[in-house]
Amino acid sequence: MKVPAVFFTRSLAKLLIGLVVLSIAAVSRLYGEERPNILLILADDLGYGDVGFNGSEDIVTPELDRLAKEGTVFSSAYAVHPFCGPSRMALLTGRYPHAIGVPYNLPSYSSGRHRDKGVPTAEVLLSSVLKNAGYATGLMGKWHLGHAPEFHPNQRGFDEFYGFLGGGILYFGPYQAQNEEGTVWDYRVYPEYNGVSDKTLGKDDYMTDILSDKGVEFIRKQSKSDAPFFLFMSYNAPHTLLAAKQDDLDRFPALEGKRKIYAAMVYALDRGVGRLVDALEETKELENTLIVFFSDNGGRLDQGASNGELRGAKGDVQEGGFRTPMFMHWPEGIERRQIIDTPVSALDLFPSFARIANAELAENEILDGVDILPLLRGEPSEADDRAIFAARHRMVHTEVSGRNDRWKLIWESEEGPWRLYDLETDISEQHDLSDVYPAQVSALLDDIGSWLSEHIEPLWFYSEEEAEAWAREDMPKYEEMLSGDSDASEVAH
Repeated sequence: MKVPAVFFTRSLAKLLIGLVVLSIAAVSRLYGEERPNILLILADDLGYGDVGFNGSEDIVTPELDRLAKEGTVFSSAYAVHPFCGPSRMALLTGRYPHAIGVPYNLPSYSSGRHRDKGVPTAEVLLSSVLKNAGYATGLMGKWHLGHAPEFHPNQRGFDEFYGFLGGGILYFGPYQAQNEEGTVWDYRVYPEYNGVSDKTLGKDDYMTDILSDKGVEFIRKQSKSDAPFFLFMSYNAPHTLLAAKQDDLDRFPALEGKRKIYAAMVYALDRGVGRLVDALEETKELENTLIVFFSDNGGRLDQGASNGELRGAKGDVQEGGFRTPMFMHWPEGIERRQIIDTPVSALDLFPSFARIANAELAENEILDGVDILPLLRGEPSEADDRAIFAARHRMVHTEVSGRNDRWKLIWESEEGPWRLYDLETDISEQHDLSDVYPAQVSALLDDIGSWLSEHIEPLWFYSEEEAEAWAREDMPKYEEMLSGDSDASEVAH
């Protein structure tokens, strides 16, 4: 129906002009003319189905839900690896861990093994790129990229670090100093601030709250500076060992056992996010702060987590192993209340953040992700037509998957076969379509083969047993997977 001209009033014209101005401003910010702060919030072992904005009914996450509702939710977001260390290494290097030799967790320092190993210093971390671009940089929480001095966060681009170098820490003290032999279990060692042990914590201090406290302090401090900041809140919650405050446990009277404790831990993380947002609002930094939230991998079903409809769990290349909740929130920079179904990877954050920060990358810099800012503007993106991969080495075989658009090809056992799933209609990976769509199998198998060819030998193994099995079993057995032995591969070739 044609709108009568009388309705096109001067007031409406002013409104339209205002909207155009706001749109131009938003686009300008996306192209980096006004650089935002960046707050990256990473959960640890959070299940896909354990936040309200992804459909959780028994675990409440009001703070995360509020940000997700007012931001952009990514329904098909992937961590780079299905467990902690390699996932975080990939996030900060922008590289698939297998391409730089780091597909295994580092052993605990107290084990005495590989204490001199870490993410190679030749790899320039995201933190260094942003620091060189003029950002103040802070990390609160879990590191897991190396214990030796040259791998310390303060040597890898972070101005401030409060947390722990290993894969975790007890949620409640008391903590203790590491001994000369280094045999005190990593989880019991004092957290540190820029290399100095924090011996002030008592038995009632809760680590998730402590990390949130430190994040709030960083925001308030940096708000007094003209420089933008990058704050990486690298929570260890809800990773084991499960522990929660009684007040948080009391919020979930209908739950029992590990699910109850896990729920309380997720709630504490959510509460911490709320405090970070409050600090941004108090300091008038919220409007121009890009907040990104996701998890380092899927949840552990044996430790109270739920991955919703997804098959598999932490450690798997099935969807439940590395598909995670994710949103972006940036009032002055991106459209609100949108859902993006295009598959994205944690690898995409490095080039996207670098773009936002107007950061310079070395000419020889290799990044495995793509800039996803065009997706936020509804424009064509490299993410629209690229494959996202995952691989996990088991003792005697390697699990591998590749997804492009709606199609996912997966090899998940020693014998195979390759299976093809349409994730748009089968998010739970129940119906193998490899016989029906051989062309899709062939295309994805070619992509996977090219990706596997870029892998190098691991620089370390988590255990002696894994190192011995690697040599004994002639791992990683990529040629066997790609040789056409399975029925699906025969269809593809």
